[in-house]
Amino acid sequence: METLANSLSVTVIVPVYNGGAAFKDCLSALLRWKPSQWTLVVVDDGSTDGSGQVAKAHGAIVFKTSGRLGPGAARNIGAQNVDSDYLCFIDADCEVNSRTFANIALSLADSPDIDALFGSYDETPSASNFVAQYKNLMHRYVHQTGNEDATTFWAGCGVVRRSVFMALGGFDTRKFRKPSIEDIHLGYRIKAIGGKIKLDKTVTVKHYKAWQFWGLMKVDIFDRGIPWTRLLLEDNTRFVNDLNLAVVQRLCVVAAYLGVVLAAACPFRPDLIPVTLLMVAFLVISNIGLYKFFARERGIIFAAKVLGMQWLYYLYCGVAFAGGWILHTKDRLLKLDRRAPVRTAPKALPDLTIKKSTYVARGRR
Repeated sequence: METLANSLSVTVIVPVYNGGAAFKDCLSALLRWKPSQWTLVVVDDGSTDGSGQVAKAHGAIVFKTSGRLGPGAARNIGAQNVDSDYLCFIDADCEVNSRTFANIALSLADSPDIDALFGSYDETPSASNFVAQYKNLMHRYVHQTGNEDATTFWAGCGVVRRSVFMALGGFDTRKFRKPSIEDIHLGYRIKAIGGKIKLDKTVTVKHYKAWQFWGLMKVDIFDRGIPWTRLLLEDNTRFVNDLNLAVVQRLCVVAAYLGVVLAAACPFRPDLIPVTLLMVAFLVISNIGLYKFFARERGIIFAAKVLGMQWLYYLYCGVAFAGGWILHTKDRLLKLDRRAPVRTAPKALPDLTIKKSTYVARGRR
């Protein structure tokens, strides 16, 4: 397997900002399992905790920015300063395992026509609190049950052909000026030019992020839900029946809101109780696979708690969609619609090519 992996030209790129202990675990695992011929690049995105020095001490090639540019811009810097055939993005709070790179190599060797691939989180997220366990395992479930012929991309643990990445101009940090859904957007652009993306369910990493309730709500609504809605409304063909956009999941959002409204009316209209129960039954049946998954992984009590959390998720997904639709409509009314044709010709990135192991770019604070 090592021979197969080393026959491929791959650079592993890790963007980091104040990575802390999780980043040290990330680096240790990378050095333990990375094929010897693959290059390890770390882009220090303005860290103040010495993450860049830690990476350098681990033998990584380190690029630095003078301020926080965001992980998308950091990945772009790393990509432009290497010349490998493939770029492998790993988040600084993710830990690879003994099979992560081996299975990536197998996929690339077995499917030389693919332009990108990505995996999922494993079943053992590091943080033990309920919200973190729910969110990370939910991410795993969605990816593990998704279509292998993917229409999107995930940069937490994903590989892309460098020539395609550079031709598309990398992650679009002008459209997404803060960490958001730039990786999803990249996947759409790859598919738009006829590229092939594979969801490889054998490629997994452990996630260290200790999600908290309000932080999760903020990210899901403002950093993902609203910008993703706006992106989808720019081109309705992106509403594919897969992953978080599956038709049944969209219907669940409607059912959750109808259930809340009907439940509130039941004290005044008892005849609405059967319809309310029908909405509840639809939500349970539609997600029975999810609940079985959580019961198998964490037990019945945990799965019961997930039921409420999942219904809340549908409610705030509706809020995110409404917010995205309002902003999209406002753009159109003001003739500031962001729609633009997908670039099929190379888009020039800022010239970040360097010869030294450290690069200082002007950042935003």
